[in-house]
Amino acid sequence: MNFRLQAGLALSAAALVASVAAAPALPQARRPLVIAPVIEGLLICDARPDNEYRNLIDARSQCAAHNNNAVEAAASLLDALEPGGPRGAVQVGYTVTVQLLSLYRKREGRWAIDEARIKRVMDVLNALKRPAVLYLAANHFDTSGEITSFLESDPANLMHLADGSVPGSAYFGYKIVPYTLQTDESIPVNRLRFDALRRVAASVVALPKATRDRLVAITLAGEVHHMFPNFEGGMGNFEQLSVTDYSPASVAGFRRWLRNAYRSVDALNQATGARYGSFEEVQPPARSMLAAHANALQHFDGAADGWLAVSGWLWDPKHRIAGLELYVDGQSVAQVPGDFNRLDVYRTLDAVDDPSVGFRHDLDFSSWAPGEYALQVVARTAAGNQELGHATLQVEAGAPPRPGGEQRHAGRLVRLPALATLSDVRASLDLPKPVQKVMFNRLARDWNGYRAWQVKEFIASMYRVARSAGLPADKLYSHQILPRANSSWNAQFFATDDSVGAALPWKQGINTYGGAAGSTWTQRYIQEMHLTDYGVPEFHQQQWKRPDAAARALALHQRLGARFVSPYYMSVIGDRNQKAGATLNRMEIRPNNSLDGSDQLYRAIQAMAAQ
Repeated sequence: MNFRLQAGLALSAAALVASVAAAPALPQARRPLVIAPVIEGLLICDARPDNEYRNLIDARSQCAAHNNNAVEAAASLLDALEPGGPRGAVQVGYTVTVQLLSLYRKREGRWAIDEARIKRVMDVLNALKRPAVLYLAANHFDTSGEITSFLESDPANLMHLADGSVPGSAYFGYKIVPYTLQTDESIPVNRLRFDALRRVAASVVALPKATRDRLVAITLAGEVHHMFPNFEGGMGNFEQLSVTDYSPASVAGFRRWLRNAYRSVDALNQATGARYGSFEEVQPPARSMLAAHANALQHFDGAADGWLAVSGWLWDPKHRIAGLELYVDGQSVAQVPGDFNRLDVYRTLDAVDDPSVGFRHDLDFSSWAPGEYALQVVARTAAGNQELGHATLQVEAGAPPRPGGEQRHAGRLVRLPALATLSDVRASLDLPKPVQKVMFNRLARDWNGYRAWQVKEFIASMYRVARSAGLPADKLYSHQILPRANSSWNAQFFATDDSVGAALPWKQGINTYGGAAGSTWTQRYIQEMHLTDYGVPEFHQQQWKRPDAAARALALHQRLGARFVSPYYMSVIGDRNQKAGATLNRMEIRPNNSLDGSDQLYRAIQAMAAQ
């Protein structure tokens, strides 16, 4: 198993593209890969006499009053990437974002869709004659309109934490509102966003055929997932979990979900060790109960569902490590996959020039008897096995209770030299803690399963509405986050596992940032999930230490059969008004923005489009 992408030669972007183009031909003809940058400011004006706006909000409001857009400015940006228009195996297009709730205006005490706003979007699609991706956003980021305060005031519109509060937050300056994942259209926020989807869909269907033919994809909803406090920085918390959705409607839905899963209360009791008299007595688990064993059915933390994250990172520049294995009580039980994204390590350590240094294995301990177990992560090297790290796992009796007999002493560790003896290798076992106490709760596994079903069902509802409104199935994609690309994240927070897969009716759109933009983990994931004709609605390699990182990532998606990649992001405002010495956003794709390798991504797009 390779834990690192092979370093190879430091190819220029153009040389890399040439090498990809020279690769053996694919067995079947493939439509062009469309690189469609997200363009900030598409719906602002093309010009203003003094050529200055204070900011994007100022520009948007003034231009809306004049019913103008920025087609000319956007076309200039795209022509610089692909002069002469779209052609060839790779074509430059654009992504236009429509926040469905922001389409509403209050008129005579009622919320009504501003048809002029929809028309402006359709005008852009008609006028900008390049391949287009239309992003119809309806998630927690759809908060820019005046309707937001109205929706926040009604608890039925929102997801809730176990204490009844709402995890309001912000993400890099963007307001976040945790709108419900319930799909009932009697809920005000659902009625509004589904109606807006229908109205936009009707306008798309009415477009001229030439415009509809240029429409490569329509991505639905945005990143759909559950929420949690400290959304901006709390993705790696595994201990005191606080998640959504404990709203009355969601808890009632959980009981219905359990009834469908188990059919009878007796079957539920047998599986969980409970003594429920009816499904209505079930309360979803909400907090850690490791100090109160009698309440095992209410236990909830990062391992309550019986899966323990064994993760960390390994920097091996000379490729001395052939692979990692997990040992339990001196016996090898699993290979530990690598190449996960660890952008935090990449940013912190100058010597680490690739963020794909994470490793992770999720260990199922749900059937283990109570007692102590010795865990070791072992590295295979030419000189023999060496220990990367170890931990003691203390398994408590849970729900259902496991007969343990006499409590065992800690299992036997294999005596191995420490990996630290290899001076050029750096590594860390971050999870579990040196001594980790865990307790399995079958109801927690069901609760996470239900939460994942909620995420999938919301996207399914958006898809059904889009199809019934006439949007073509072959252009409908999801727009989903991949928490498991990051080995240090707690994927339970998001509950997205069931919402990506080849068997789902919509086409798959997966967002990739950092190492996940184009690593061997990404290739492995796409192939194992059997994703074909997929899209990447958000993409940025966030890397600057290897000049060819962006080009390699784009070439990988072309090779794997992506229909489109939407780099995030370019800006019309920034292109006009960026002053010398001004601070650029890290991910603004410009030839003069070296932050996060954004200039390298710019040149990689140019080189790919020159194929």
